[in-house]
Amino acid sequence: MNFSDRKRISYKIGNSLLAVRDINHKYIVKEGTKRIKLRSGFATKKAAEEARKITIGQLVNGTYVVNDSVKVKDFLEYWLEYDIRKRVQSNNTYITYSNIVKKHITPAIGNKKLTEVNRGDVYSLYRERAEFSKYIARLVKTVMNVSFRYAVRCRLISVNPAEGIDLPKTVEAKPYHTRNIDIAKTLSMPEILILLEASKDTPIHMQILFNVLMGLRRQEINAVKYSDVDYINRTLSVERQLGKALDRNPNGTDEKSTAKNELPLKTSSSRRLLPIPDYVFEAILEERKKYEENRRRRRSQFLDADFICCSNYGKPRSKDFHWPHYKEMLRKTGLPDIRWHDLRSTYCTLLLKQDFNPKAVSKLMGHAKELITMDVYGDNAKIIPEEIPELLSYMEEVMPEKADNDNAEGDILDTVIDIEEFLSERKVSGEGRSG
Repeated sequence: MNFSDRKRISYKIGNSLLAVRDINHKYIVKEGTKRIKLRSGFATKKAAEEARKITIGQLVNGTYVVNDSVKVKDFLEYWLEYDIRKRVQSNNTYITYSNIVKKHITPAIGNKKLTEVNRGDVYSLYRERAEFSKYIARLVKTVMNVSFRYAVRCRLISVNPAEGIDLPKTVEAKPYHTRNIDIAKTLSMPEILILLEASKDTPIHMQILFNVLMGLRRQEINAVKYSDVDYINRTLSVERQLGKALDRNPNGTDEKSTAKNELPLKTSSSRRLLPIPDYVFEAILEERKKYEENRRRRRSQFLDADFICCSNYGKPRSKDFHWPHYKEMLRKTGLPDIRWHDLRSTYCTLLLKQDFNPKAVSKLMGHAKELITMDVYGDNAKIIPEEIPELLSYMEEVMPEKADNDNAEGDILDTVIDIEEFLSERKVSGEGRSG
């Protein structure tokens, strides 16, 4: 058909893609019934025809770029608000991603167009950040890969320039799904006994027990309720964590959110059923007595929310409540000045030293897929069986013995990141955002 025979000629590709040209040497590319882009200003008919062929080819093979003028900083802002904010499970994760974008990626390549970012730019970014901090470099790599994959899905770029780019050799690669425990930063069994005894006179005794004897995370500890305890089988069901809820609305401020909201667990694997050592079980019963007494004494003021780790008014502990008490206790007892999180590693180390299977320990710790090793098991030779071993016999051996005259039977009480899929593909305007 002659180009001048009609003012507009349509080309159909498959069931939905159209390319339309007119006599003014312009052509419009459409997807379904939605206009994507207008091309114009070609000097000749031949130039317009060649450009049309290239665009149709890109549409067919999925490499067509919707908008080639979007800057990196605008895209990353859009990605944080319309993808990450909708998908992540916690405010902490969103804040981490946001800080990496604003403090480390945007200053380096934020003013470049997405389509202009190449592999050299990515490697230079990784190298520069690795000199600043190896930890930050790893986070930058994660954010770059996830965000630029999303850019490909949105057809803002045809190829992910971060794909396959490794960090500099100065940043040691972590073994896949493996977490190493440094036993130099954990407590020995005699030191644990000192810690347990010293904690009895502090308001964080239960938090210490849940950490070092059951391996719970800080936010999991603060969320444990009496209703999570099976008093017959002496097990604890880890069901939730306390933290700051993330406002899912784009550009949300989260100002009304507190750090004591009941939130889903970190991963699906974090939901687990743990055997309760006798020492911890008895402490739970004693703590319940205090809870009931406070509830009777403060009927009008008491918050009956069922939290084990709570104030005298029933309010759950804040995430940093343990900090001053813990540090003061370490100072007074002369114990190593290790982090609170290292107590959780201590629990892991105790099990590994008793020849518990690392994969089983990983499940007890609530890790999704990781195998856990420590430096004495660097060759992973102990990672063999699949079964989760019985913990009660081990805990009976290492925990302080009960007094013979203690009778807990009369104190037994009656008992009662999935991660959302990606949002639908959104088209970003020439300003770098869409509503």
